[in-house]
Amino acid sequence: MKRVIVDTGPLVAYFDRDSEFHAWARERFQELADPLISCQPVLTEALFILKRGGIDPDLILALVERGDLICDFEVRREIVALRRLLKKYRDLPATLADVCLVRMSELRGDCTVLTLDSDFRIYRKNGRQLIPVISP
Repeated sequence: MKRVIVDTGPLVAYFDRDSEFHAWARERFQELADPLISCQPVLTEALFILKRGGIDPDLILALVERGDLICDFEVRREIVALRRLLKKYRDLPATLADVCLVRMSELRGDCTVLTLDSDFRIYRKNGRQLIPVISP
């Protein structure tokens, strides 16, 4: 199975029982091979959203501590590429987290992005290549 890069939406939905995507996220996480991979900007977004919703953000940090979620992407090392992607997608609501995931998909050739964000159908890796996604 391809490595799976996880976006903010599925992480939040997994822990938020009130999310319309909660059941979908739980099913996907059970199907996917561990560990999932992501980046620190995704963690930051997810922790903020969960805390704002009254859900313990430590639940996500526990995934990282157990090794079920690996965040080894370094923004500083990829800053030139990230700035290029932010500029390319400036007309979309592309966030730092989004372009980090796009860059991760470029660096990890055989991967899929688990996301609720429809913009991943627009984003391209390596200029013109579709990014495989798992989404509802």
